[in-house]
Amino acid sequence: MRRPTGDQWGMLRLRTVGRRTGVERVAILGYFEDGPDLVTMAMNGWGEPEPAWWLNLQSQPDATVELVDGPRVVRARAAVGEERQRLWARWAHFDKRLDQYATLRSRETAVVILEPAPHEADRVR
Repeated sequence: MRRPTGDQWGMLRLRTVGRRTGVERVAILGYFEDGPDLVTMAMNGWGEPEPAWWLNLQSQPDATVELVDGPRVVRARAAVGEERQRLWARWAHFDKRLDQYATLRSRETAVVILEPAPHEADRVR
């Protein structure tokens, strides 16, 4: 795990629940911070299929992330409209060929926002 810096995205461990199995799944993802939110990209390399962790979050948006300073309970959602455009542009700061890579996919790459969970659900699994 590492914190994001001005020139490099951070790395986090995401723990989701498998949409078919109900079993915990773990993925390591790049991210940056946008206020209290963590932002990542739903990509499987730049391959065509959606990553399993994103499909799991669409089924069950509550998850846990592990950061350098400890775990955090989050709720996932896809950015849309102007928010997506703004966050996509911020990610392009870290990856200058982002738009070029995106053309390799037949569908739009989701920009995923991991928001702090509401207080009543604020428990670490």
